[in-house]
Amino acid sequence: MLCEQSQQLLTMAITAARNSDVNVNIAVCDAGGNLCAFQRMDGSPLGSVDIAQKKARSAVLFGAPTEALGQLVREQQLDSFEQTNGGLILFAGGEPVFHQGKLLGGIGISGGTAAEDKMIALAAIDQAGFNCPGVTDEI
Repeated sequence: MLCEQSQQLLTMAITAARNSDVNVNIAVCDAGGNLCAFQRMDGSPLGSVDIAQKKARSAVLFGAPTEALGQLVREQQLDSFEQTNGGLILFAGGEPVFHQGKLLGGIGISGGTAAEDKMIALAAIDQAGFNCPGVTDEI
């Protein structure tokens, strides 16, 4: 993911969060799971800084939304899965970012409810002109 693309995602996520009256932390990772952009909105919970970053990284590592990963982990009873790879987040708010079928990176939103975080992430991806396909049956 290019620097300009990560900044565009940040801007779109901030707009979506403000439109929803939610203060969040926003993390954007490249396709290698490396943090390339971060924004903590005024008033967002300090405890969700790390969560936003782990959501973005989790989505990149498996090329799937964190909510879908969590569902798959529960269905397949993969105990302690979230403790792998330095810690994963398995609830809504982390989304992989694709463009023309290629994984560019991921975005993680934390600070609202899980549903709000997911909505903000998906709105940012859409408004920036990217997409986010679903999860497969394999991890």
